[in-house]
Amino acid sequence: MSQKKKNPVWAFFASVKLALFLLFILAATSIIGTIIPQSKPMDFYVHEYGENMARLMQTLGIPDMYNSWWFLGLLTFFSLNLIVCSLERIPTVWKIIHKDNLDIDPAKLVRRKIKKEVTLRSKKDEVVSKVASFLKSKGWKPEQRDKGDGVLLFAEKGPWTRFGVYIVHTSILIIFIGAIIGSPTVARKIFKNPTFAFKGSIMIPETRQTDSIFAFDTGEKIPLGFTIRCNYFNIEYYPNGMPKEYLSDLTVIEDGREVLHTRIEVNSPLTYRGITFYQSSYQPYNDFVVRVKSEKTGATYASVIPPAKQIRWDEGGITFGILNTERFGEVVRRVKVWFSDNQGEPSIFWIEAGREAIIERPSGKYAFTAKQLYATGLQVAKDPGVWFVYIGCGMMLLGLMVAFFMSHRKIWAYVREEDGAIRILFVGSANKNKLGFEKKFHEMLDDFS
Repeated sequence: MSQKKKNPVWAFFASVKLALFLLFILAATSIIGTIIPQSKPMDFYVHEYGENMARLMQTLGIPDMYNSWWFLGLLTFFSLNLIVCSLERIPTVWKIIHKDNLDIDPAKLVRRKIKKEVTLRSKKDEVVSKVASFLKSKGWKPEQRDKGDGVLLFAEKGPWTRFGVYIVHTSILIIFIGAIIGSPTVARKIFKNPTFAFKGSIMIPETRQTDSIFAFDTGEKIPLGFTIRCNYFNIEYYPNGMPKEYLSDLTVIEDGREVLHTRIEVNSPLTYRGITFYQSSYQPYNDFVVRVKSEKTGATYASVIPPAKQIRWDEGGITFGILNTERFGEVVRRVKVWFSDNQGEPSIFWIEAGREAIIERPSGKYAFTAKQLYATGLQVAKDPGVWFVYIGCGMMLLGLMVAFFMSHRKIWAYVREEDGAIRILFVGSANKNKLGFEKKFHEMLDDFS
């Protein structure tokens, strides 16, 4: 009988060879995106690869490869391939799971590889009950049916594990959906809404605030919908001058009200309204953040001042300035302070940057600190598809575990009377790890007597 000819388009996308080919192409082209820096200005590629190559790379979308038309096209083909392959094979799996395994000719069981025969001197009904009880004690739930001169029992475990590979297929599609939803290019070109998903950065000097960031790919200014302020930035160095660790003290302001105050550091970001701020860099300046407190009145002065400039604080009745600095590269280690309350000679002293000094003057005591001004460098990302990616990754782990470490196992027991004795033919079957199942099958039946 001739088989019904499949639609050629359906047959093309149902091909496992196509899946392997697309996986190879995706892996190979992903290497390009790993080697060539992404989302750099055109001048960078001209400088690194020459004008003609840079123009070709721009045409092929290499600088933003994972959002290029051809890479997204490969992902689309691969997604179609996964969907069609799954739809092609799931009906067969469904039939296997719901197959009537008691509707089998006992003569065919004899030809199975995994089997063991036991002979007992007892009544058939008693033996059938004994076999059923034995299987139940081992965690199997047998069903039985009369088969001519005998009784056939059947039990199975893990029929649903046959869907493991399709859980993996579904997880890949969910990850793709998450990546598309979280793509800044898709948000900009398809959704026409750059604030839906974006990746960018911002430098915020201490004591300053911003309500927008700049996109990585376009340099476009993107509003946050709230304001974020850098209250304080702290950095520690190794003795050789290399940065050891740094953190930012941030405040989120919404509708003129401070709604969140927190500190972030590398690997400990801030997430607010779906937007995540990662501590990524910093920028030192020549100016200083100065704080002065009068211990007599409790009045406080805090501001950013330039070096070598006299500052007057009328409320505190003092004048001060940074006379000189001691640097290690761009880092100010110590500052030389000039401080006067117009009573007697001014106080002149060196102090470590960021450390507090108590200055005793005829008008009272003052707590004084001066630290180099820094700007905190933040990478900012809004990725509404990230939960799809997390869910997809979780499903993939589950699917891989089911697909590789679990199997659909079956056991038949055919009880019949022959030559005045009761013969029991135990037969086992597994769709994966057959050697392991055969070992467990015989170990289990060693307990049957």
